[in-house]
Amino acid sequence: MAIRVKGKLKWLYRAVDEDGDTIDSLLSTKRDRKAAMKFLKKAIRQHSVPGKINTAKSGANAGGLRAFNAEYTTDIELRQVKYLNNIVEQDHRRIRQKTRPMLSFKTFMSAAKTIAGIEMMAMIKKGQIDIHGLAPFGQFYALTA
Repeated sequence: MAIRVKGKLKWLYRAVDEDGDTIDSLLSTKRDRKAAMKFLKKAIRQHSVPGKINTAKSGANAGGLRAFNAEYTTDIELRQVKYLNNIVEQDHRRIRQKTRPMLSFKTFMSAAKTIAGIEMMAMIKKGQIDIHGLAPFGQFYALTA
């Protein structure tokens, strides 16, 4: 997904599991093999090694996964089928709804922090995070305090 910062495109990498729960996200200045591998390492470090990954037909994603498999001797299967990626594309909707009216962010850091906040609220609404039975905004404030 592309995000505008100072009128230039930056790339938002996102991972969602088969249930639609958000795994991780990363805002990157480039869409290349190195950025895809960085995101893959970050997501796997916080979770486990998946058996299969569904992506859009981006050469950067395929290159990053091939490099990861070679470096860590894993056997993660890459499936680049348009319709298998629908869960991720539908999950982008929350971010698009919030960022489209903004048109563009002024700094990369403000974009990264705003998107992290949007992602956190989405995770709370999906029930991925539950703090003492508080309402969603109460949980958000408890996490940010």
